[in-house]
Amino acid sequence: MERQKILIADDEERMRKLVRDFLVKNDYPVIEAADGNQALDLFFERQSEIALVVLDVMMPGRDGYEVCREIRRYDQTVPIIMLTARGEEQDELQGFSEGADEYISKPFSPKILVARISAILRRTGGAEEVLEAAGIRVDKAAHSVTIDSQEIELSYKEFELLTFFMENRGIALDREKILNHVWNYDYFGDARTIDTHVKKLRSKMGAKGELIRTIWGVGYKFDA
Repeated sequence: MERQKILIADDEERMRKLVRDFLVKNDYPVIEAADGNQALDLFFERQSEIALVVLDVMMPGRDGYEVCREIRRYDQTVPIIMLTARGEEQDELQGFSEGADEYISKPFSPKILVARISAILRRTGGAEEVLEAAGIRVDKAAHSVTIDSQEIELSYKEFELLTFFMENRGIALDREKILNHVWNYDYFGDARTIDTHVKKLRSKMGAKGELIRTIWGVGYKFDA
């Protein structure tokens, strides 16, 4: 079965070629965009084909933050990885607040990028399994969440967080454990990355968001 396509948006042709060559070598078909406007045009033209989006932050037309924000207005589930030469904490937090799932600073290893893409796509295509608690139903195969029979839209990382919390209900989870599981690599950024995602997840869950309790000095616990 043909793998779904990866959309790469970067105004540097050399960078696009580098990433494309590594992805194609690993059997991932690629769609390329040279700026933010082209990235959006291609995404909405071929949305059903695109499994994951790789966005450079600094692009002409519309930058990566704007593209990410626009995609998230219409698609909460497609994973988005941001690439940037700016390693400032505030830039990273902005990327996550716009709905990005991963944030990789340049220069980076293309092999690591491919490994992260592979890990994300493996998880989104995981085995059939349904988790239920307190009126919340998570269907891992369909990548869907319903609360009291009403479907809610979550980003990829929000879905991963809720799944991890429900799989470990009643257990206090420290931030390091959450990062290692949900982000699936050694993350060296600020722990506020988790707090930002949990805040957005709680908001989308409405009253059920209170089931994700903050354990001060530790992390979080899903208490149903």
